[in-house]
Amino acid sequence: MAWYLGQTMLQQSNMAHLSYESSMLADEISQQMDARINALERVASTLSVEDSGAQAEQVLAENDVLLEWFEGLLVADANGVVIADWPILDNRIGLESAGTEFFRMLKGSRKAYVSEPFVGPVSQYPMVIVGIPRLDEDKHFVGYVGGIVSLKTSGLFSRLARMQPSPGNYVAVMTASGKLLYHPRRQKIMDDVPPPADNPWLNQALDGWQGQAVGSLIDGEHGLQSYGQVWSAGWVVGRFLTMEEAQTPLAGYIQTLWWAWLLLAILMMPLLWWILGRMLRPLRQLECQIGEVGLGRRSKVTLMTSMCELRDVSLTFNRVEDERQLLLTSLQEREAFLDSVLNATPQGMFVANFDGDITYMNPALLDMLGISATMPMSAWLQQVHADDRQGAIDMWRHSLKTHRDFIRQLRFVRADDETLWLDVHARVVMVSRDEQSLGMVGVVKDITARREQEALQRWEAEHDPLTGLLNRRGFERRLEEAFAEYQKTSTPSALLLFDLDHFKPINDEGGHALGDEMLRRIAQVVAWEVRRSDHVARQGGDEFGVLLPSCTLNQASTIADSLRKAVSEISVTHQGKEYTVTLSIGVTAFDEDDHTIQQAMARADAASYEAKGEGRNALIVRMPGKPDMEALFD
Repeated sequence: MAWYLGQTMLQQSNMAHLSYESSMLADEISQQMDARINALERVASTLSVEDSGAQAEQVLAENDVLLEWFEGLLVADANGVVIADWPILDNRIGLESAGTEFFRMLKGSRKAYVSEPFVGPVSQYPMVIVGIPRLDEDKHFVGYVGGIVSLKTSGLFSRLARMQPSPGNYVAVMTASGKLLYHPRRQKIMDDVPPPADNPWLNQALDGWQGQAVGSLIDGEHGLQSYGQVWSAGWVVGRFLTMEEAQTPLAGYIQTLWWAWLLLAILMMPLLWWILGRMLRPLRQLECQIGEVGLGRRSKVTLMTSMCELRDVSLTFNRVEDERQLLLTSLQEREAFLDSVLNATPQGMFVANFDGDITYMNPALLDMLGISATMPMSAWLQQVHADDRQGAIDMWRHSLKTHRDFIRQLRFVRADDETLWLDVHARVVMVSRDEQSLGMVGVVKDITARREQEALQRWEAEHDPLTGLLNRRGFERRLEEAFAEYQKTSTPSALLLFDLDHFKPINDEGGHALGDEMLRRIAQVVAWEVRRSDHVARQGGDEFGVLLPSCTLNQASTIADSLRKAVSEISVTHQGKEYTVTLSIGVTAFDEDDHTIQQAMARADAASYEAKGEGRNALIVRMPGKPDMEALFD
């Protein structure tokens, strides 16, 4: 009865819920599309009819922030020919769209329009183009501004992906022409919806209807469905719930009714419980006396009962208790001996239980860490350096679980702000009979001085002692790292190599001390002019290099020109004569034809020599297989 009466109520409740969710999701997608359309309209309003392709491209570049919403931006003229795009891609400029339905709709309606979905040729993701018509003062169509939206990465359907509680409870988005734009099963995206004979309600929704119905769903199952319209894009949002999924709460309620009957049956058995309690009274007395022995209130169990089994149990317990007392006395003696050994050793040592909590630290370790024996573990654990804490905790738990040694070096910040490097080596204590862990015993060494010496040696191995910049070895190591990142993720990196013009007279006339002073000043200025993430190196003599990670050639040229200007303002004076230098800079970037960093370095070095041959105080940008992209002179 509950099943049949609950089905109708549950269906009405689910219908109301689906209607609310479909309307809410349609409104949310509409808001996101309206925001993108409004942004493109603002871009279109900043373009004039007379703007050339270069000017239009500059406007798109100034609106680079829109790439958070769009995969790309483009501008087309009145004939549908693309004259500008951003970011700049090969073969996009000059594309014709006059023959497409998208262009005809924009030109005919002169309103914002969203194209039919298509698969991107590079990313292979479903995409649409949001178009905004461009009109002159007489309202004549002069072209359009378009934004390419990826249906996978733009965030339009990110909320839908989080609303899939089960395979029978899902959301789908379709175009008015019947193409699936979003479905929890990705292989269905870009498929056609079922024909009208299979799902008439869905096809009515494609014609503009909003509402709810019961019938066949997209996947062919029978269930509840509700539709909402995204008018600005011409899309339909469908919310679907199979009958099996809709009736799950009702099945749980019926199961609860069975448990209620079972509880009632249990409550009807108090008499049997009372009889059982009378029979087990001697056993409860035995339990109480065992508890008192454990608390030390009595030395043995004395049970008065006629049950021979309980008498045998009490005698056995008394014998085991006597043996336990002997073992306890022996254990206390061993603990006293161990405490004496640990307290006397000058090496830091600790003991941890099988739960991983440190229960003992000897005086040497407490003095090393500057903590008291009463400080809880949770408090001094916070003094472990934040970068080392979680890794040490995870390794500690792993060692306890796998019974392997804990070996780790970590930093500890004392209360007086002194940072110690500690070498910790702990070993699991096992019981050989059943291979059960009892805990861990560890040794702690202060290796701060050794680590500081190693850090100094590493720094000296990769840095120039005169300027403090990277030397050739350190610079090439960072070049290798940046090149590996480029090969893996195509992250661009630029390389500058330059020599000092007119530096030889400084050494010849003023001596090496004056030359060294000029090198130090140049190093300070170059390090100040570049970004904090860049790497500056003195490769030897008057040769310098700069690695610019995540930097395009245009940005690198700007930085190189600022270096050229800044260095030209540096001077040193000797015996009333002022000396200055200039830079001959070669600029390049990693390229897909490069196989080693030496190819990029040779390219930048050649560009530097070419800049020196052009008259010095210049920079030249060069890529493989291409002529000089740029040459700047003072």
